[in-house]
Amino acid sequence: MRKDVRILLVGEPKVGKTSLIMSLVSEEFPDEVPLRAEEITIPADVTPERVPTHIVDYSEAEQTDEQLYQEISKANVICIVYSVNNKKSIEKVTSHWIPLISDRTDKDSRVPLILVGNKSDLVEHSSMETILPIMNQYQDIETCVECSAKNLKNISELFYYAQKAVLHPTGPLYCPEEKELKPSCIKALTRIFKISDLDNDGVLNDNELNFFQRTCFNTPLAPQALEDVKNVVRRNMADGVRDDGLTLKGFLFLHTLFIQRGRHETTWTVLRRFGYDDDLELTQEYLFPLIKVPPDCTTELNHNAYLFLQSVFDKHDKDRDCALSPEEVKDLFNVFPYMPWGPDVNNTVCTNDEGWITYQGYLSQWTLTTYLDVQRSLEYLGYLGYSIICEQESQAAAITVTRNKRIDLQKKQTQRSVFRCNVLGARGSGKSGFLQAFLGRNLQRQMRIREDHKSYYAISTTYVYGQEKYLLLHEVMPDFDILSEPDLSCDVVCLVYDINDPRSFEYCAKVYKECFLDSKTPCVVVAAKSDLHEVRQQYSQSPLDFCRKHKLHPPQPFTCNTNEAPSKDLYTRLTTMAMHPSGRPSRSLLSQAHGGVTSLCRLTPRLLAREVPCVCVEVACCMLHDRAALAKRTGKHF
Repeated sequence: MRKDVRILLVGEPKVGKTSLIMSLVSEEFPDEVPLRAEEITIPADVTPERVPTHIVDYSEAEQTDEQLYQEISKANVICIVYSVNNKKSIEKVTSHWIPLISDRTDKDSRVPLILVGNKSDLVEHSSMETILPIMNQYQDIETCVECSAKNLKNISELFYYAQKAVLHPTGPLYCPEEKELKPSCIKALTRIFKISDLDNDGVLNDNELNFFQRTCFNTPLAPQALEDVKNVVRRNMADGVRDDGLTLKGFLFLHTLFIQRGRHETTWTVLRRFGYDDDLELTQEYLFPLIKVPPDCTTELNHNAYLFLQSVFDKHDKDRDCALSPEEVKDLFNVFPYMPWGPDVNNTVCTNDEGWITYQGYLSQWTLTTYLDVQRSLEYLGYLGYSIICEQESQAAAITVTRNKRIDLQKKQTQRSVFRCNVLGARGSGKSGFLQAFLGRNLQRQMRIREDHKSYYAISTTYVYGQEKYLLLHEVMPDFDILSEPDLSCDVVCLVYDINDPRSFEYCAKVYKECFLDSKTPCVVVAAKSDLHEVRQQYSQSPLDFCRKHKLHPPQPFTCNTNEAPSKDLYTRLTTMAMHPSGRPSRSLLSQAHGGVTSLCRLTPRLLAREVPCVCVEVACCMLHDRAALAKRTGKHF
């Protein structure tokens, strides 16, 4: 909504422009009327719409044509004043004033016009019979008001309608010739309907209508009022009400009715509550609320945001299979102006056997977007109506900005839930396979991936000391000379080489020595394709000797050429190292780990003595918190 309104009064001399302004201000007809009134500003607190209003007079005797043109260009609404007892002043409305204004305003930024018939106290008949054909001929005319400056008749109404024409314009909403809503208005109201349809059944039931009413107008509807609304729709539209709920057609019909009855401020209140501007575009303030992310801090979704996204998923998972089919994904993003996810998302997150995004994959993709591009995540949440449904000031309420990583290092503990692992290696070393294996895909499933749908990211969950964390893998392009700061900035580094390629390890060694030797970022060397024959690497040191020299863990064997889904143990270890870059977990996490072990011990007293080593940063403790891994090690099931 505009922050102020500028009203310009024009018309032939002696029609009463100045008298109208002075009668409004003094609430009495002036004894002496100057040639022109000075510009008047009415404060926001005394106007119906709570917006400052500037009223500008025009005098042919005192102003030049150039001054008139300047005022026309600055005006938000123009009142063309005529005298109801002066036929010539009425004729001038169409022969002079409307063409003049049309020539001096931008065609794309329509200025609404108000026709003002003054001196109604001097005649017994109305001028509306003459004016109605003019209103039908010119779309820019919002309304016509007959008034009397002398009797103070309709003076405040005149300026209220002028304000309303600016703040609640009819033009963007409704086509009077066709007597129907404009396509852009239908599109905006359709999005609002879909957001408000919380169970996605195609109708707004009484609870959803009441929530909509409270959201837009801060008051619920009484049960009888709800029935009255639905009865109005029933009488006018056969399919406007279904299962005692309001359909989209019924919802659109109601807004058409509001506008036809001159209550378009009702529709504008709804549109603005859902983020739309005067051009029926979502505002930048709505889509991109201010959020400050200091250096070395990351962005994550908070608990309430995940609950909201869960409700969105449940709303569109119509077959209740905990996965989104392509049709369900399309339906979910129907409230977006474009499809936000490309085909590569299916190779970024977990999918089911049919290639559909699972619930875990869906949340993972949102987590990835928030971590990499928080502004894009805010935009997406805006399209889904997060701030409205969750009754928050903006989407920024969904975001947690983590504390500086340096503080985490000092305290040797972190509150973050998302950790980034950059995966580096020579071409053909197995980086892509390593990413896809994290999503549970063995080599056979990976071979079905199309090259043009490849993703350089993979994100899923791991469990560290009983806590669910997100691990984000990023495959870095192997062009060593153009490695950028984002390629090097991460929580843990994975250096991948192919044990069957004698030239593969040299790249890992070179990257480590030049980029990570003096870094505090933990590094892990991965010996990929461990199902193949291991050959001697053409480097001055073997991978094992290199790791010993630089105090790294020994190369970790890895293969995705398995019958079942590849093991996640290595990814859990990477997450653990990302959480504790100093090499040792904090006392609080150690106690949590011991607590988990103790609870297992109570279940099987002999297990603790036989299976549980001391808690350390190694993967052993993590495995003990993974029941599947524990069962695999002990041959027992819990």
